[in-house]
Amino acid sequence: MAISEPTAPACRPLRLGALEIGLPVVQAALSGYSDRAMRVLARRLGADYTLCEVLVDVLVVTARKRGTRRFDLEDDDHPIGGQLMGAEPVEFAAAARRLVEAGFDVIDINFGCPVRKVLGRCRGGFLLSQPETALEIVARVREAVPEPIPVTVKMRRGLDDTAESRERFFTIFDGAFARGVSAITVHGRTVAQRYIGPSRWEFLREVKQHAGERTVLGSGDLFTAEQCVAMMRETGVDGVTAARGAIGNPWIFREARALLAGEPLPAPPSLYEQRDVIAEHYRQAEEIYGAEQACRTMRKFGIKYSRLHPEYRAVRDAFVAVRAAGSWRDVLARWYAEDLPGRRRSPTADENDDDDCEAGE
Repeated sequence: MAISEPTAPACRPLRLGALEIGLPVVQAALSGYSDRAMRVLARRLGADYTLCEVLVDVLVVTARKRGTRRFDLEDDDHPIGGQLMGAEPVEFAAAARRLVEAGFDVIDINFGCPVRKVLGRCRGGFLLSQPETALEIVARVREAVPEPIPVTVKMRRGLDDTAESRERFFTIFDGAFARGVSAITVHGRTVAQRYIGPSRWEFLREVKQHAGERTVLGSGDLFTAEQCVAMMRETGVDGVTAARGAIGNPWIFREARALLAGEPLPAPPSLYEQRDVIAEHYRQAEEIYGAEQACRTMRKFGIKYSRLHPEYRAVRDAFVAVRAAGSWRDVLARWYAEDLPGRRRSPTADENDDDDCEAGE
């Protein structure tokens, strides 16, 4: 799909029920990625609302009251959504209550994950084939949490492209709104597609026209701020979720904010800007995980950050080679020593993306 640069705001500020969000470009729930460190940087660079990594309901219910990093929210984490994935309505409800007790502002239900091991456990996208169970989950979660807490749903356009799958999609979509959800995010691929082939924006347009005033967010193939704004303008959705496009690129939120204000697209971050953000990301990760684990955790982020460097292949290899705690500083000292112009993020998926890790996209 050809993407042209927008010249005017595409939509109004995002609301989820009574909760005022603002910027209608949301950082998606990303398994293995959207921890506190990633969320902090997204907020500092323009995001008004972020989602925690996807959480399995039974693990939320059985987690200890203390010592669970994903429940350790700070004042600057709000508003934040907690995305749940599971198979049993009763477990979903108990987990939703636990997240509210932990301070989450929104409960998001994942009916979209296409990862095989998730489907094999009757979770995520599998539930698009089970409308009765899916809607019971929605009803129980909505009943379990206080009325002011918005409940939202994440879906794909169906399990596959059959007529039966389409009918089930709209049964769940309409039924979820009838049971009190505040918004539904729709990814334009089927579960069977996983991340192969284009996301069908025309389906998102159809869904939004069907939804009317009900709040719909779009997802899929959003790697740049221009694409985020173009999806809103071309499909009419009320907002979008940036998933893989936000990994190693928190500037996507700053850029989207500018475009939505009718301003020119900001220049890519310079190497000094990139260096400072990467250093802060590592600092946050070390604070959360400790130096040794942060070294392993941050390798995948360094690979993504390298995409904005003019010599990204060499920088990517340098981040991949980091093995000792603190050695990432050597990468910054060598490759970010001169404040050169940065490189724009590609409008397509990066080569060698590990899609299996991104259950919330």
